[in-house]
Amino acid sequence: MAPIPTQTPAVAARNALAGFFLSGILMSFLGAMLPAWGYHLLSDYSRVGYFFLSLNAGMLLSVPLSQALLERRSLRFVMTLAPALAAASFFFLAAVGPPRADWLRLAGVFVAGLAAGLVNAAVFTLVSPVYQRDRAATLNLSGLLFGSGCLVATILVAGTYYIYTTGAILIFLGLIPSFLAGHYGRTRLVAEKRPQQSSMRQAAADFKSPAAILFALLLFFQFGNEWALAGWGPLFLAQRLGIGPDTALWLLTLYWLALIVGRALMQAILPVVRHGRLLLGSVLSAMLGCLILSLTNNKTGAGVALLLIGGGFAAIYPLVVEKIGDRFPDYHPGLFNGLFSFAVTGGLLSAASLGFWAEWLGIGVIMAVPLIGSVMVFFLLVAIWIEAKWLAK
Repeated sequence: MAPIPTQTPAVAARNALAGFFLSGILMSFLGAMLPAWGYHLLSDYSRVGYFFLSLNAGMLLSVPLSQALLERRSLRFVMTLAPALAAASFFFLAAVGPPRADWLRLAGVFVAGLAAGLVNAAVFTLVSPVYQRDRAATLNLSGLLFGSGCLVATILVAGTYYIYTTGAILIFLGLIPSFLAGHYGRTRLVAEKRPQQSSMRQAAADFKSPAAILFALLLFFQFGNEWALAGWGPLFLAQRLGIGPDTALWLLTLYWLALIVGRALMQAILPVVRHGRLLLGSVLSAMLGCLILSLTNNKTGAGVALLLIGGGFAAIYPLVVEKIGDRFPDYHPGLFNGLFSFAVTGGLLSAASLGFWAEWLGIGVIMAVPLIGSVMVFFLLVAIWIEAKWLAK
């Protein structure tokens, strides 16, 4: 039997980036599959909300599970288990599409969320050495691969909408994590020393700092903004503009393209543009895009709005996390737990809560929530700036 090859840190980092690509697929497939399953024809929005709630529940469960597995088993084991679970969830969902009961698909989505959380924990640990050398560049590259996964999932569903059944589309998606599971299972990843996981007492002590609270709130709202649009965008566009679900999905690809191109441009302009101004401009672009999208009644307006929103969101997360690293030197990408982790995961619950808000107030609330969230991000950025100036005195 041939020995399992050991990889250099650079190659291991590339493996981590492949994991971010898979994470993007797992996080975005639900928003693309809901129209394919026919939920754009329903006004029972709470049913859609339960799907996002199930996805988020799986991610929450992955937090303690990933910590236990990384401590007791090898990193390779987790990097193999996570895509294997992802493939199993896609193949299961392929067999339980409508008209089968919703609870079967909820179970499959829950496993996909669990797989996404395990992938995130493993790849953040694997990419840690590169992150320590260049935070912003590493996060931009990670975001680029993550966004590419989101884009591929959306294009695959949109491009095959009238060609293949939903079951066949999910099987195609499942082949990607199947390949990665086989790849990671044959690879001996570089054994990096993992940082000690912070305890809840240590996390609570960190949150005695006003800056930590402000950063956590900012991540909460920013993640809520991004995934409210990514999850509900196709349903909103199909019902609000009266367009076909495939057209709505193609419009959503503009959002992912703007995110990807925006993150690529960050690499070139970060050294020459003040980060504070870049953050402010990004937030204002996202706010303007949300406002246009909430008022438009045509595809052109929707496309322009999605480009503005995606471009605005592109820089916010990597730059905010870089600022966290500057203010909190002990912050480490492997420490995706504690109160910061719950803040980020809690922000993803925005997509779930939108189902219940839309049930009460109508589909128009879908864009009101990220617009309000963008305003909150703006004021939190101002508060963080004021707090930093206060400490500098």
